[in-house]
Amino acid sequence: MEKRFASAWKTKEELAAGQLAGLQWTVRHAYEGSPFYRKRLDEAGVTPAAIRSLDDLRRLPFVTAQDLRDQYPWPLLAVPMDKIVRMHASTGTTGKRKVMVYTAKDIDDWANMFARCYETAELTRADRVQICVGYGVWTAGVGFQLGCERFGALAIPAGPGNIDLQLQFLVDFKTTVLCCTASMALLLAEEIDQRGLREKIHVKKVIFGAERSSDALRNQVKHLTGAEHIFDIPGLTEVYGPGTGLDCPYHTGIHYWADYYLLEILNPETLEPVAEGEVGEMVYTTLKKEGAPLLRYRSRDLTRIIPGQCPCGSLMPRHDRIVGRSDDMFIVRGVNIYPSHIDEILSRQRGIASEYQIHLDHHGDGKDYMVTKVERAEGGNPAGDAELASRIEKAIRKETLVSGKVEIVDYQALPRTERKAKRVFDHRT
Repeated sequence: MEKRFASAWKTKEELAAGQLAGLQWTVRHAYEGSPFYRKRLDEAGVTPAAIRSLDDLRRLPFVTAQDLRDQYPWPLLAVPMDKIVRMHASTGTTGKRKVMVYTAKDIDDWANMFARCYETAELTRADRVQICVGYGVWTAGVGFQLGCERFGALAIPAGPGNIDLQLQFLVDFKTTVLCCTASMALLLAEEIDQRGLREKIHVKKVIFGAERSSDALRNQVKHLTGAEHIFDIPGLTEVYGPGTGLDCPYHTGIHYWADYYLLEILNPETLEPVAEGEVGEMVYTTLKKEGAPLLRYRSRDLTRIIPGQCPCGSLMPRHDRIVGRSDDMFIVRGVNIYPSHIDEILSRQRGIASEYQIHLDHHGDGKDYMVTKVERAEGGNPAGDAELASRIEKAIRKETLVSGKVEIVDYQALPRTERKAKRVFDHRT
């Protein structure tokens, strides 16, 4: 199949040369167009002329989410307002939202990046893409639709929620590709199963965005829907929105569009590069963004670079699935734990479903207590709960070095959601 949206650069040397040109343009554009960036670069003693190689990226100052909030309502603006054709904002619930602005070229670039995602997932123009994510000021719905229309497939803008309508659309419109959060996919999959609709739907591919998903959840969605592939699509408002990469059908890691941005993986404490293959914080520098360019933007998302080349032969490098955020970590008895670690442990256990919750408490004595609530597998025998809980407790203790109780609950006893599932409940504060 012709790759209409693949990078124009065909070799690593061409990619590196293009990245350097993009970095030099971005630093100059930011310096000349943004008072914020000019001040930051002057304070760092860096001028646009100082960027002579990709290694000079490390000379640039960092930008944080707090910088965006401090510069509200138009942070990082680097062009005159009459060049801005759209704004989007993050879905954050604390403080001021992070607002991003877009020129017409930014929108065009985003559409091409997202179309490349659909192309990477090997969609065709005959596919029917049901988009079950939020529309509005956030980037999700419009991003998925923009890319779908640029790619040339049929977009079904269903939006989030309304399960009855979603199921009707799946059946009546013969949807072949489902785009949603992992939590929404599980909710739909279970309803498809319970209503006996498996033979009436035509879903072949599911694209997850906005939240991390466990292998157990992914396998459950595939089992209940009959989907052949589940893809991960990363993205954040600050870097256009969703569509900044996708794993290909080999599922060996997420190809990220290195012709549109540079990605550093840094230790979140020292801000130095981690060793190849180690987990660190994703730090972004855009190469073409006009309205609100990014220079070393700290995302707080955690992942690792996957070395080597994918069997698909793509020039685009890969990072692993996002394992969480550096500020998602919680501490139990002096031990740092990420929800993703518990997630991985549970995904390897037999006899349980995909949903879980972590509850942290003090019980009035000042000591940390951790209880993990886990659903019994569908059709599982409650008589085996004690043995099952004991086995999972041992696995968690062995891998995290923290003892905690595991409580087995009935299948589907934990709440389902159409958006992102809440996993950690800290009752200590």
